[in-house]
Amino acid sequence: MQRGDGQLVENFYSSTCPNVESIVNRVVSTKFSQTFITVPATLRLFFHDCFIVGCDASVLIQSPNGDAEKDAPDNLSLAGDGFDTVVQAKQAVEAQCPGVVSCADILAIAARDVVVLAGGASFSVELGRRDGLVSRASSVKGNLPEPTFNLDELNQMFAKHGLSQIDMIALSGAHTLGFSHCDRFANRIYSFSSSSPVDPSLDPAYAQQLMQACPRNVDPQIAINMDPVTPRTFDNMYYQNLVAGKGLFTSDQVLFTDASSQPTVKDFARNPLDFNAAFATAMRKLGRVGVKTGNQGEIRRDCTAFN
Repeated sequence: MQRGDGQLVENFYSSTCPNVESIVNRVVSTKFSQTFITVPATLRLFFHDCFIVGCDASVLIQSPNGDAEKDAPDNLSLAGDGFDTVVQAKQAVEAQCPGVVSCADILAIAARDVVVLAGGASFSVELGRRDGLVSRASSVKGNLPEPTFNLDELNQMFAKHGLSQIDMIALSGAHTLGFSHCDRFANRIYSFSSSSPVDPSLDPAYAQQLMQACPRNVDPQIAINMDPVTPRTFDNMYYQNLVAGKGLFTSDQVLFTDASSQPTVKDFARNPLDFNAAFATAMRKLGRVGVKTGNQGEIRRDCTAFN
């Protein structure tokens, strides 16, 4: 089948590794049964991979010198269970189709699978990525959204990757899962401004809840659920929380407080089908970012090391 440069297709492995998706799914399901963290960890790993030099599995590389993407400060909090999921899936795929399927494609499939395991809607994944040939910690800084971002900063960063405001709002809905450490939002409950130590866009009862969970000099390892209502279900509760003033980060709550994004948040809060459709579209678009084909990449034998 002819493929243009950088063009992904759903049935890319139909003749070379027809069972790749079921092989990956089996490993992901097993890992999920061992720990729920598999879900947010794998989804976040995909996002962090794609936003730094494209969806090329460069985030998986381990460098003896500690200077690969995963060693960058912004990536140190990526949970080990995400890496482990992809490495195990790759080993299972290699046993059946050696040297055929890229780690980048396995990560894309696994990211979809964890959404489904947590109750989200399924969507088809486009395949045909090759694995990147570079992984530098220095590529990361300034290329991932910060929890303090406003709407313009979020839109600017996502637009660089061909993602619209609606895509950005839909992908933010991944914060219906997973957790954050206290230092990522402490400014919203203790030092927001000189006139108001607590961010006025925070629901007061939720602010109290956060103060109890994150006292002033708390252990930085303490983790707080991003979605205080249904933290283990991939649903549209994130948007309902935003409407109620219960977004954890400034970059979450701003989606509701800013007039230009508020209608989309209200729509996703009311209509889970609208959210699911937008999320699937955005994930497919995210999966096309910076894709390597041909000799721009390779099929890694071990996801953590260049061939």
